[in-house]
Amino acid sequence: MRRHRFFNTTGPCDPIRHYMLPPAERLVGAQLHRYIKDSLYWILHAPRQTGKTTFLKSWMREINAGREAIACYVTVERCQGLLEIERAMLALYSAIRKHAAEHGIPVPQTETNDTVSILNEVLVDWSKLVAPKPLVVLFDEVDVLEGEVMVSFLRQLRDGFAGRGVGTFPVSIALVGMRDLKDYVTAAKDGKSVNPGSPFNIKADSVMLSNFIKDDVAHLFSQRTSETGQQITQEALDYVYDQSRGQPWIVNSLFARATLRILDETSTETVTLAHVQQARQQMIDARETHLDALAVRLDDPPIRSVIESLISGEPNPMLAQGEPFRICLDLGLVTIDDGTPQIANPIYREVIARQMTYSTQLAIPKPDWCWQTEDGTLDMDGLLREFQDFWRTNSEVWEQTVDYSEAFPHLLLMAFLQRVTNGHGRIEREYAAGRGRMDLAIEYNGKWDIIEIKLLRKGQTFEKLKAIGIRQVLNYRDSFSPPLRSKDGTLADCYLIIFDRRPEASQLTWDERIKWIQDGDVTVLEC
Repeated sequence: MRRHRFFNTTGPCDPIRHYMLPPAERLVGAQLHRYIKDSLYWILHAPRQTGKTTFLKSWMREINAGREAIACYVTVERCQGLLEIERAMLALYSAIRKHAAEHGIPVPQTETNDTVSILNEVLVDWSKLVAPKPLVVLFDEVDVLEGEVMVSFLRQLRDGFAGRGVGTFPVSIALVGMRDLKDYVTAAKDGKSVNPGSPFNIKADSVMLSNFIKDDVAHLFSQRTSETGQQITQEALDYVYDQSRGQPWIVNSLFARATLRILDETSTETVTLAHVQQARQQMIDARETHLDALAVRLDDPPIRSVIESLISGEPNPMLAQGEPFRICLDLGLVTIDDGTPQIANPIYREVIARQMTYSTQLAIPKPDWCWQTEDGTLDMDGLLREFQDFWRTNSEVWEQTVDYSEAFPHLLLMAFLQRVTNGHGRIEREYAAGRGRMDLAIEYNGKWDIIEIKLLRKGQTFEKLKAIGIRQVLNYRDSFSPPLRSKDGTLADCYLIIFDRRPEASQLTWDERIKWIQDGDVTVLEC
């Protein structure tokens, strides 16, 4: 039986050979032709699972296949957690020897009593060994180096930079990781600002690896079409891009699951929107390594504070200026789209929401009331009335136990919905900084419901916020193309839930605070 190539992804699909796109085409601001010719040192940064390592190894092979230079890829991952300079430098030297041997590149046996400076010495000896060709070194996972170890690493590169050349020191070095190394460069220069003489003039030579554009997504699948004849609908391609926003790992994983799990690997049946939607759900439910690793980062208080701000949607003029937001950008968790900070893509939005509501969801009792109608659809009126009762009984006590009070109402409602529906159906979530709201579109057994969540703050009035919210939730419903209609042809039902967070609200009785109002096409709840 013929074995087909699979998409370039790690995980349960266990690919044999990979379809892939040339990562070099996605480098933003790169000058590959100049880095060796002009003896430049440079930085490449991008989130995990975006193709950095694939690019580095591919470029190394390309260089070594020619006559221009000798290049070696070296990951410094084994130095992670090492805070003593001597131990870290010896581990780095061991990594250099290991990777050079793997790629058939000669490397010197450096003898020294000064283990602190062994990196500088081995790079000098290595440059002599490969002469008359210049040496190029591609250091990956550099941002695992911490504190004084990072400072020592950069200083040793700086010390050799001025004398770089054939037989003396690497003519070009790349530092590659998730984060831009501006702060580390400054630290390596004893707090002085970076100047043109620095080996890492970041402004000129800091390169990013971009996500796929729409055409890249189509081109990736076209490789499978060329080999197997299997087609994919335009609707499915658009959905893959919309859900991934071009994040390479997600694109590959959706394609791999659709062609290997939803369909048989030998099938040539056309991949449809339904196949990709099933693949999306499988990927999220399976908590694949990449998604799980991102979810775990939400336990870090600085990262959680950023995500909480995005979930609540409350304006925060300082959000994008802080170090936590920069970390989230470097991790690929968030992006800035049309000037608005938001979660990087819809799949991350779903994973983040599930992670942040998981323990709360488990603490909510199994519903003992009827939340389905006779035709098997969701009785949203009944469900939300039960939620109001649940909020009335539990919210004050539960809020004291959580780490995310700003987004507590949003997260508790999502946990309640998830617990009731037990993972069935589909929830589309929209939230971003400064929106002042969260929108949920819920599909269950062919019926759509839309919920908008808003917070009533000090200085606001309920009536004014209600009027704004009604307009927004109807606009959100109408923004879908085609319109969100239930299986009976009717437009989605709309709900506006307003949580009163004003200080004076605590002085009111629950009977005064809990409201249920029908205002035209929108059902308004106050909690």
